[in-house]
Amino acid sequence: MKITINEAPKYNGETVTIGCWLLQKRGSGKIQFLQLRDGTGFMQGVVVKANDEDLFETAKHLTQETSMYVTGIIKEDGRSSFGYEMEVTGIEVIQAAEGYPITPKEHGPEFLLDHRHLWLRSKKQHAVMSIRNQIIKSTYDFFFEHGFKKIDTPILTASSAEGTTELFHTKYFDEDAYLSQSGQLHAEAAAMAHGKVFTFGPTFRAEKSKTRRHLIEFWMIEPEMAFYDHEDSLKLQEQYVQYLAENVLEHCKLDLEALDRDVTALEKIKAPFPRISYTEAIDFLLKEGFDDIEWGDDFGAPHETAIANHFDKPVFIVNYPKAIKSFYMKENPEDPRTVLCADLIAPEGYGEVIGGSERTSDYDALLERIKELNMDEDTYQWYLDLRRYGSVPHSGFGLGLERTVAWLSGVKHVRETAPFPRLLNRLEP
Repeated sequence: MKITINEAPKYNGETVTIGCWLLQKRGSGKIQFLQLRDGTGFMQGVVVKANDEDLFETAKHLTQETSMYVTGIIKEDGRSSFGYEMEVTGIEVIQAAEGYPITPKEHGPEFLLDHRHLWLRSKKQHAVMSIRNQIIKSTYDFFFEHGFKKIDTPILTASSAEGTTELFHTKYFDEDAYLSQSGQLHAEAAAMAHGKVFTFGPTFRAEKSKTRRHLIEFWMIEPEMAFYDHEDSLKLQEQYVQYLAENVLEHCKLDLEALDRDVTALEKIKAPFPRISYTEAIDFLLKEGFDDIEWGDDFGAPHETAIANHFDKPVFIVNYPKAIKSFYMKENPEDPRTVLCADLIAPEGYGEVIGGSERTSDYDALLERIKELNMDEDTYQWYLDLRRYGSVPHSGFGLGLERTVAWLSGVKHVRETAPFPRLLNRLEP
């Protein structure tokens, strides 16, 4: 019977066959321990010389990443994290790999990134991708359970969603076009038709940042909700992030163990999250000795980390200055210098994982802001239409998938979570 490794617990005591690759091996003159992987998991295969000398010799000469069919008896083993191993009774080599470049020795990051297509096979990279997959599944589950509809928005757009110039320019036949920075504006249109929607797709940034936490291309989850004010949105964000953490803890135990993740940090991700205003955050930083920031400046990574370290779970920084935020954010009625927005800052130095706001729903206020920023009115006429015809209070947010994966899995850099960051990355070597 042919099975996969993750199915092994169901076949304890039975003889099965698994198609797999050899991750590593170790052994002595009497026994060989084969570390097997098949994409669904990792399991040890044991070959005993006294049982079959020919099979032992075959196992002894297997090379790293050789593909094969391995047959044997599944046995419970409390010493392994997986809980089971295979007593191997047969090996059929499919292709003997020679000279696999990523050996068990230590390799530098440049070498590993140049061999990312092979590095994906490693146990830790497999764990990161498995956690990423769970976060994606949990995202769909959460929003469908909360009555949202999935909407796909254009990747090629005629203008910026953020009102900036950091865009990848291309040609759409004889017209200018840009790779999307966000699906938000189109999601707002969809929310006026469906009430609650979310998008999930690639977004792009053309800025040549040197920070180690950013990617040129990353995936964004962007919910948009009609009849939601700023407070409603913050509560939904708390529920969503808590849901993601709970699902990773429940479904990715072996992956978290492979990454040596401190799960107590994830167990603390419980709503409600603490909140601090932008103004309070500036005062806090100044008291902490930061002399490189003043009211009106945006936060850098050291500032976000200092604020996050003051709390033991994610923290909202609310009501940023209007001048450093996007044109569509609603003015704060209690302080017109600021807008009704929030960034969710993850603990442990991972920085902003969510940015969101209540959107300007008043036509005249939005048009005034567009003119104030010298934006092309004609380009945004369709967006203004959403305020002309049945405008309602509405809010939304965007969660960056790669940074969230980095945070929940505990890896050091965002680039470790993207499938092929050598192509996507804007990182300093």
